Amino acid sequence: MRTVLEQSKSFVLAIVEKAKVRKGLLLGIAVLFVFQLYFVRELLAAELLFGLGFAVLLVLGCLAYFLGSLGERGLDYAEAGVRVIGDSARRGFNAIEEISRKSFRHPGSESAQ
Repeated sequence: MRTVLEQSKSFVLAIVEKAKVRKGLLLGIAVLFVFQLYFVRELLAAELLFGLGFAVLLVLGCLAYFLGSLGERGLDYAEAGVRVIGDSARRGFNAIEEISRKSFRHPGSESAQ
């Protein structure tokens, strides 16, 4: 079984051998074939560049999403911490207020005058 290159080479040689075909026409077909290969290569390169660009945008989007979710989680932790501190401050204030309401003298004691 022959490869595609060998088949195309034998096809081109068969066409060249025929006297009716002009060499200018063959040159034009060869130029078009080469240009087609060039354009296909350029299109593949452009597709790879666009793919790379979209991959970079995807990574940036995922990074922004993860930073946002970490920020939300941090705010949740901060809210819980503020609640704990608020409860502790409220209990401390109530304890101080309770202490300040009590007199310093024991009941039934007399003044030192």
